[in-house]
Amino acid sequence: MDLDRFADIRPYHDEEVEAVLARLAHDSELLDAITRFRLPRLARFAPPLARALASFRLQREMRGVKTVRDLQLRIADYMAHMINSSTRGFEVEGLDRLSPDQAYLFIGNHRDIAMDPAFVNYALYRAGHDTVRIAIGDNLLQKPYVTDLMRLNKSFIVPRSIKGKRAMLAAYQSLSGYIRHSITDDNHSVWMAQREGRAKDGVDRTDSAIVKMLCMARRLEEGDSDIGNAVHELKIVPVSISYEYDPCAINKARELHAKETDGAYQKVEFEDIFSIVAGITGDKGRVKLRFGTPLTSDFETADEVAAEIDRQVLANYPTYPSHQLALAETGLAPELVDLSGVTAEDRERFQAQLATVPDTLRHWWLLQYANPILNRAGKAHRRDA
Repeated sequence: MDLDRFADIRPYHDEEVEAVLARLAHDSELLDAITRFRLPRLARFAPPLARALASFRLQREMRGVKTVRDLQLRIADYMAHMINSSTRGFEVEGLDRLSPDQAYLFIGNHRDIAMDPAFVNYALYRAGHDTVRIAIGDNLLQKPYVTDLMRLNKSFIVPRSIKGKRAMLAAYQSLSGYIRHSITDDNHSVWMAQREGRAKDGVDRTDSAIVKMLCMARRLEEGDSDIGNAVHELKIVPVSISYEYDPCAINKARELHAKETDGAYQKVEFEDIFSIVAGITGDKGRVKLRFGTPLTSDFETADEVAAEIDRQVLANYPTYPSHQLALAETGLAPELVDLSGVTAEDRERFQAQLATVPDTLRHWWLLQYANPILNRAGKAHRRDA
């Protein structure tokens, strides 16, 4: 049953899909975005014709899509193509320990805006599980068509731009209620990041404020303030994802460098959208996803819950030769470097990637790969620390 109190943040339902797709097929901003990417020359010299062709193509590709599942089956085809074209393999571990009939709250480290939950969804789909509802910050929803696209793909909205303590509290109470409703009433799994924003420096740490938010709904609806009970009913499963190479690594390094040297970083318009496209199309090397084990009720504080999520995320985080080579290059912790499994091809690929990085950004680029190893040993390095 649809609860009206969640109407503004929930994903679209099946009965809304056709109307939203029809709207998108004639959305001039979406069509312009598609043509700039797929038909750049025609978009420059004959924009109306480019938009008409894009609209026709979009309607043709969405023909027969009447439900969210129909749409996600189309997306699965694109995922398979993307994995073949932009990775050297995708591996999944730990999912066999989870029941396909049970809803979970997957809380994962966050490297890529779109691909982290997309890989989780694809792994679930291949294993016969239902896909997840995805938490996405409203800062990414800069255009109505972006909001439509995300909500069609089971995304629900996390408030980040709301001002005022009272309004923010109400928004997070609603968010907590929706996540609890999804898990306990709908038996529908959810994915969310362990912290706001991507870990651009490669340091994965759970924000305990997120845990407190998750526990709000049970306290408000049941009068139960026991964190352990709230955690147990949400069936929290930590998830670790690792990319051999990050297509957005240079841009992340640029942001970190700017914050260090200038004290702030100003995003260009639609930068997050460009990052999404780069993450989808760019070379990722090997990708591995590991599902942890559901958290129990043995927790008394939000900090304890966050620490257990961190423990599992870091313990399960797969490292590649790129991580070891980057750590060796930094010289930060030579005792942690293990190059025994590194091949000549690994070194060649790493040096080719490193050669594209401007000298001023090398430190931050290397840290993105070195920090997962340092963090596991309790030695995560931040230049501003």
